[in-house]
This record gives sequence, C-alpha cells and structure tokens, in this order.
Amino acid sequence: MAKKRAREADGATEAPDKMVEDSDSSDDEDFDIVNVDFEWFNFNEKVDFLGTKSLIRQLFDVDATLFDVSALADLILSQSTIGSTVKTDGEESDPFAFVTALNAQEHREKKPVAQLIEYLSGKAKATPSLAPIPELLTSGQHVAIVLSERLINMPSDIAPPLYTMLIDEIEAAVEDKEPYEFTHYLIVSKTYHEIESTLDVEERKKKKGKQDATMFYFHPEDEVLQKHAVAYGSYPFTKVDDAVADSKRAFQEMGVMPMGSMILIEASKFADAIKAVGEYLSPPS
Repeated sequence: MAKKRAREADGATEAPDKMVEDSDSSDDEDFDIVNVDFEWFNFNEKVDFLGTKSLIRQLFDVDATLFDVSALADLILSQSTIGSTVKTDGEESDPFAFVTALNAQEHREKKPVAQLIEYLSGKAKATPSLAPIPELLTSGQHVAIVLSERLINMPSDIAPPLYTMLIDEIEAAVEDKEPYEFTHYLIVSKTYHEIESTLDVEERKKKKGKQDATMFYFHPEDEVLQKHAVAYGSYPFTKVDDAVADSKRAFQEMGVMPMGSMILIEASKFADAIKAVGEYLSPPS
C-alpha cells in the first residue's frame, strides 16, 4: 500500500509506507490472485478535484445537491497537508479514498462550511442523540469537521493509517502555529438499513410478517468510534424521497436506505479512538 508524502516544507521527503491487499482463494475454484498497492498522497489541486468532488457526493448521497460541492472540494484541496488521498496508480490517478479535517470556527464565513454547519446543526437538532452538536458548532470552539469517504469496494483496513496520518499532520500543523488545535472532532459518515424492495410487490404481499430494519455501517470503523463518542446518531437525508432504494439493493429481496450519521469525539480521546480502530480493523501481522 502506500507512500504518503511527509509534511516537510520542500515536499520532497517521502515516508515509505506500503500496504498490499492480496485476494486469494484456498478453494479449488479457479480464482485469480490480485495484488493491489495502495499509495497515500497529500491532496493535489491539479489532479484531485474531480475525484474528491465525487467522493463528497457519495458521502452526502442525495443531500449533496444541498451544498456547493465544488467549493467544498476546493477548500479541502487548499489545505493539502491536512488529510490524505489513497490511490493505486500514482499521484496523477484518481483518489479511491480520502480523509480531511476542516476547522468549523476558522472557515465559518466561507460558503461551503457555512452550508455544512447549517446542515449538520439542523440534522442534530432533529435527532435527540446529537443534541450537543448545534451549540458546539456555534460556540466559537475549534471543532474539526472530519470528512472521510472511500469507494464501496475499498478494504476497511485502509482506515487506521488514514486517521493515524491525520493525527500526525494535525500535530505538526499545531507545532507550526496553524489553526488546528481542536477541542472536538465531528466525524460525518453514513449508515444504512435494509428496506423492502418495491419490486415483486405481489410476491411480497403473500409473505406474512415483516422484519424490523437493522442498522449497518458503510464504514466499519464507525462502530468503534462511537464507543469513544460524546454523542452519535443517524439521521434521514433531506432529499430521501429522491433516493431509489431498488437501484442499491443489497440482496435479492431487499433494498438499501442510506442515512447520514455524525460521531462527536473530544480531542483528548480521539487518539485512543483511532488506536482502537486500528486494533479492530488492521489485519494480523
């Protein structure tokens, strides 16, 4: 997997860090072996705009239309040493994953962050388990809005190094007197539950009973992060009626209903939370 550019002034130092994903089969079936090298890079304004924009849209799902996604992508790329992209074919290729942290207080007057604060505050006000968030976002405290997304088929064990590098980069930025000394980290993510498909309705009507919806995580690390949280919860997307669950069916007779989620962690507990994620997700050596 990876080479993430070190946070040096000249940008020339590389931190050798490699993760190789192997896909193999011990069965007698005829499967190919696939080796994938994942590489970590700082954000690059010249090549990462479209890929970052696409991942932001995926993260906010149908509600992405409520934001100026282009402006949000530009802001993320402008702080190139805070966060990482993950690629498989060199720095010029499209990112398959990213993580970043935006200072809500520092950027509150900028349109994409103002939109984000308004949106997250509104969702939190309507969700009892997220009650502390609206006041915190307007309190003047330096809250990190953490955005992280990856393609659906990306392995979850890329998450620990993504977050570990983010912590290291924020510590380096604080040493350089940059505005990244956060009090809290607000992680924006997604969950989903399975719903009855609208296809084969007549066949479904013949069946008795109905199972309750079960919550699932797009990002497995979220289940660990929640254990370290001050507050967490999921909320329905505003434009949920625009979603077509049948187009995202996970199983033959079930659809998928995505929901947004937030996880609020105090800065003093964030490193331990990420350590726990690493222990949960990292493959055994």
